[in-house]
Amino acid sequence: MFRRAGFKFTVGTRSYSVACDDPEINATLIRAQEMSRYVEDGVFDLGLTGLDWIVENRSKVAEVADLIYAKQSMQPVRWVLAVPESSPFRSVKDLRGKRIATEVVNITTDYLKRHRVNAHVEFSWGATEAKAPDLVDAIVEVTETGSSLRANKYRILDTVLESWTKLIANPRSLRDPWKRKKIENIAMLLKAAIEAGGKVGLKMNIARDKLPGLLRMLPALTSPTVSSLSDERFVAIETVIDETLVKQLIPDFKRAGATGIIEYPLNKIIY
Repeated sequence: MFRRAGFKFTVGTRSYSVACDDPEINATLIRAQEMSRYVEDGVFDLGLTGLDWIVENRSKVAEVADLIYAKQSMQPVRWVLAVPESSPFRSVKDLRGKRIATEVVNITTDYLKRHRVNAHVEFSWGATEAKAPDLVDAIVEVTETGSSLRANKYRILDTVLESWTKLIANPRSLRDPWKRKKIENIAMLLKAAIEAGGKVGLKMNIARDKLPGLLRMLPALTSPTVSSLSDERFVAIETVIDETLVKQLIPDFKRAGATGIIEYPLNKIIY
């Protein structure tokens, strides 16, 4: 994502040491679970982490931008309350007095308070899905699609928290005019890189009298640029469409009379 935004990062032999081709940026890799604490303390001016870890750490940081992407999709991830398929429990209310294992103790505790359920929440160092029903009665675990939980024979009772990646900043850093401008620039370019994901650009020429027919083929939300050529009988068209539509539209454009069709990748889209 940073590469598409225009920043080249190179990871050193030690995974936390990172060089950037922008001389104004010093970067370090740390776990998402820790990032908000370091940004809050001013160790970092800017960081990337999930909403979940900001909430879990109770961090007081400035949320600069939402960057919704995930490993398998461009959708938020979910922390869910789940029980084994064979469990008799059907809702969070059934877990009064029971044991719940999770990495996100504060998030889970807050969730239980909202539902007025008193249960024991214990921190899980990992392999949380292996703990029920022998060690605990339920788990709160993160998922994108739910497939891993289903594979491990879990049933989801409820969504505890939706989370996505956020660009966060130290509030004091934003009060520095130079740093604020730099942070806003980075946020703009990252959002533009995400916006360009799954889209491509198309260029083509077509006879002016055939233009209306071709325009009717374009997706409803597409607003193409139409330019006159030196030969006034023809026009040039440039547009941005979803990459999934290309395999259908390019042959249709060709049959409609378009020539010189060029498809090109996009790094950034800024509206």
